[in-house]
Amino acid sequence: MASSASLGRRLVACLLNVSEARRKDLVETVAKAALYDPQGLRREGTTVLNIFNDHDYNRSVITIVSAIDSISEAVLSACEKACSLIDMRSHCGVHPCLGAVDLVPIYPLGEEVRPDDCAKQARAVAEGLTERVQGTSVFLFGWADAPLQRGLAQRRKEMSWFKRSPELNQMEPDVGPPPERQYGLTGVGASPYVMNCNVTIDTQDMKLGRSIASAIRESTQGGLPGVQVLALPHEGAVEIACNVESIKGEPPGEDWPVFQISGQTYFHAPAAAITGRVSELASAEGVRTKGTALVGFTPKECRGLAELALSQGIGEFWKEQRRYRM
Repeated sequence: MASSASLGRRLVACLLNVSEARRKDLVETVAKAALYDPQGLRREGTTVLNIFNDHDYNRSVITIVSAIDSISEAVLSACEKACSLIDMRSHCGVHPCLGAVDLVPIYPLGEEVRPDDCAKQARAVAEGLTERVQGTSVFLFGWADAPLQRGLAQRRKEMSWFKRSPELNQMEPDVGPPPERQYGLTGVGASPYVMNCNVTIDTQDMKLGRSIASAIRESTQGGLPGVQVLALPHEGAVEIACNVESIKGEPPGEDWPVFQISGQTYFHAPAAAITGRVSELASAEGVRTKGTALVGFTPKECRGLAELALSQGIGEFWKEQRRYRM
């Protein structure tokens, strides 16, 4: 058995976003498809660390980790299973989405994984999905979107992902045929790790939520670096839902986590900084925060838990993570 440290150097993560959360057994079936081949044999060197379900959003995030050479087959199997079980014609949820498999991002965790490696695996997933599941369509983003390497937020805008009723027949995918309503359109790409950090404020005032989202967004002067934000109604309150991108360079503060990709330093905004800024803006309007949810892990946690799970041969780690959570 290889040591956990040597395992870690070639690891990548896929935070697979599927448009179903209300049938949790179905989502677990999708997760298990990443771990077992069609004959039911376990894929060595692959683990599912976490399954995050959100009922109101009707969206789940499945954290799949393996060595770079194995990730595309594990992820493809999960995507195939999701497409056989989820039909976008009957989907209902408050979170924007375009596809039954809505997002397939591949992130490097180990220092021996290069951006080009992740891009290659992401393109293999895009091509494999459209070949194996006839009628699926893909747009590419990040390192997989050669030569432009457009970011996910830009590609989503171009594909009308943020619109309530996007017109699929007007979209031009990068891989596959024009999108069909059953499967919709899937985003596949690769980039430095992106965390999801959601802060709930105790109000139903969407105008206030949108104002806070705008204030902390990276593109706003004084906003938080790498933070993309939506305000969404959620469980009788408003959730400030943040995609927290990792950025190349030195962090603005000592408490901002850093990690390495191919010898380059990257950093990301800490959840505490996001919560603090949201809390400050909300309390100025007399509104308190109800709590913060991290969807999955930080990059450091993700790698550490993956090394632990793989060194102990635990595939269905999501069932056991409370025992191990750092």
